[in-house]
Amino acid sequence: MTPEIPAPIAVTGATGQLGGRVARLLSDAQVPLRLLVRTPEKAPQLPNATVHRAPYGDGDAVTEALAGVGTVFMVSASESEDREAEHEEFVAAAANAGVRHVVYTSFLGASPEATFTFARTHADTEVDLAASGMAYTFLQDSFYMDVARGVVGQDGIIRGPAGQGRCAFVAHDDVARTAAHILRDPAPHQGHAYRLTGPEALTFEDVARIITEVEGHPVRFQDETVEEAYESRKAWNPPPWQADAWVSTYTAIAAGELDVVSGDIERVTGTAPVDFRTFLHARRG
Repeated sequence: MTPEIPAPIAVTGATGQLGGRVARLLSDAQVPLRLLVRTPEKAPQLPNATVHRAPYGDGDAVTEALAGVGTVFMVSASESEDREAEHEEFVAAAANAGVRHVVYTSFLGASPEATFTFARTHADTEVDLAASGMAYTFLQDSFYMDVARGVVGQDGIIRGPAGQGRCAFVAHDDVARTAAHILRDPAPHQGHAYRLTGPEALTFEDVARIITEVEGHPVRFQDETVEEAYESRKAWNPPPWQADAWVSTYTAIAAGELDVVSGDIERVTGTAPVDFRTFLHARRG
């Protein structure tokens, strides 16, 4: 008998930080892949993988690209005013294509009442997936450690209305290896929502102190009022939805909505996530 060829796993966002990591982990495990991207020339060149141009908002292209696929890793679309509509289009197209299971990168505390504006759109996408008829697994990620490092201004100051709120920032690598583990055998994870966090909840004063200690140059946190936060971000001339997202990143932390340390990464993978200090040392090489 001819051996059965395994169905490919589809990975969206393969040109980005998270989707690219997941694609490489699955490729290293010799899993056949379909990489769904907006810009095919930017896709990683991986063995046993095909590349398909299938933007989230193009339902026909998504349906065609997912034909014969059983499992999809759905990375949330780039932040935009149209993100929720793009997600709706993708979910409908995946269901039309006959996809059986979607692993979706949601957000910690996704809820219609969440302070962080995009946590609300994540909640809407979770509802759409639950109603789609497809099996689902939600990876509810905390803010990434790259964000904690990336908000340091050129003057060495982290500015935002976070107060003494805490966040268990998580590394992309830990989310990626958790996703890859689930994607290779999704059935046991059907219907689960995993909260993916780092091992410690930090204030931005903690973040500034650790960066200072690891990188050797002074960083400090300057707490802002909400009004000051909107004013200080006018220099980038963001549209209102973007300004709201930026500021609510901090106010969600101030409200305690990200003060969650979960053991789900270790429970799923058997290995604990890295802490912020270890992440910074690895980043420095």
